[in-house]
Amino acid sequence: MQSTSISSETPSNRPFLTWQRIIDWAQEHYRCRSFNKDERIPARPGLLYLVQCGSVRLVGSAQLGTTFNQSNPKEPRRSLDEAFLGFVGAGQPFELVAQSPFSLQAYAHTDDTTVLWMYWEDLDNWPHFRREVLDAFRYQHQRKLLWLSTLGQRRTIDRLLGFLTLLIEEYGEYYVNDSEEHPFRGYCLPWPLTHSQIGSAIGSTRVTVTRLMGKLRSSGLIHTQGENLICLPAEVEQEQSS
Repeated sequence: MQSTSISSETPSNRPFLTWQRIIDWAQEHYRCRSFNKDERIPARPGLLYLVQCGSVRLVGSAQLGTTFNQSNPKEPRRSLDEAFLGFVGAGQPFELVAQSPFSLQAYAHTDDTTVLWMYWEDLDNWPHFRREVLDAFRYQHQRKLLWLSTLGQRRTIDRLLGFLTLLIEEYGEYYVNDSEEHPFRGYCLPWPLTHSQIGSAIGSTRVTVTRLMGKLRSSGLIHTQGENLICLPAEVEQEQSS
């Protein structure tokens, strides 16, 4: 078995001295913190965040209307609908935007996820790095347009396969298993993703996602490996890119 990352946007591809200076600066100014898996990152609008290592999961919430507290029927309560909005990998920036009735939250998707934060004007100290950050945000915007195009598909199974393909294209790691019992060559997500999270991303339910994942597996379009890591066979990826 071997695993190789296909992502080109990692800290190791940046000038090491610049990235190391930013890490040192963040530590000196107490702008650096590590988080456990599923721990909420106390991010707020107006700041720039950089993922040093690990992975961050972005979740959006929308207030859908007024419901009533069961313990006190006279007390109104806002109902929140959460949706998985994607990952931010190591070496990538993110920013949270608050606009009522919508809000964004960030969670560590893996243990030992380390995040740096700064004000935008702090980037004046590293002009080259500032351009890299802006280029990264432009790339993220392009990927979101592809995401929206995928979510526009009428059939849920098409939205599901398109969504998984986009994720694995961006974050997948090349994986080879040459065992006789379960041979596989393709690209796998490096972290697990629950069916509930997938359902929230494509506008479906956990039950429907579970059923459609079974269909995709039986058709050979996807594969699961290890701890329910979702994989895309190399043959499928080549066919979709041709």
